[in-house]
Amino acid sequence: MDFGIIPVAEADIVTLMGSINRVIINPLIVFLFALAVVYFVYGLVRYLLTPDNEEIRTSSKSHMLWGIFGMFIMIAVFGIMNILLKTVGEENIKINNGDYTVKVQ
Repeated sequence: MDFGIIPVAEADIVTLMGSINRVIINPLIVFLFALAVVYFVYGLVRYLLTPDNEEIRTSSKSHMLWGIFGMFIMIAVFGIMNILLKTVGEENIKINNGDYTVKVQ
């Protein structure tokens, strides 16, 4: 519908979900995944640098375990979001210079 002078915003659930995924969810997943990797590496470095202290080695093992758990959770969230987007029809969305356009089939 084009009225000429008045710009009309036409949106549907597919473009809304795509925009939410692109602007909010994906950067959040990347940030939290990077945080989990840093936490894992912190535990690994502490584990390798203190071979004498059993107390620090035990806490370092815990850090590494929680880092791996965090990375697994972020990968799972990314997979679940992709499944949801494919379910609502995200495959009809084509990225064009950073903007979303919907292909008509």
